[in-house]
Amino acid sequence: MAQKKVLVLNGPNLNMLGLRQPEIYGTMSLEDLDGICVEAAKDVGWTADCRQSNMEGELVGWIHEARTEFDGIVINAGAYTHTSVALRDAISAAETPTIEVHLSNIHKRESFRHHSYLTPVAVGMICGLGAHGYVLGIQALARMAAE
Repeated sequence: MAQKKVLVLNGPNLNMLGLRQPEIYGTMSLEDLDGICVEAAKDVGWTADCRQSNMEGELVGWIHEARTEFDGIVINAGAYTHTSVALRDAISAAETPTIEVHLSNIHKRESFRHHSYLTPVAVGMICGLGAHGYVLGIQALARMAAE
């Protein structure tokens, strides 16, 4: 049996982790976060492919790729969470279990961040737990796949 794979996607401005608003997003870099995700996947017997883009269309293409190449998606779409019907439609079309994550608690922030276009098509959403939310998302996908 082939090893299961998770696609970890980070959207716009997440390349600025560690530099941008550390009081909200923490001091770890995107590279650090990717390392945490790779280790979390390894711990459940999966592999992780971590990608980041500031471009909506590139994220859409990667989500489409997940339909045939990955067993699950963990996505932090950043600001696109609150604006992108295209990402929502891509997740729906991919028919790949998807966990939405956010480093900060989006419900404690500005009101425009309270609505997510992705939540209705994701199997779950984790927010406010920092990098640990990604770990929990990967663990959840592995548990669902084992059921």
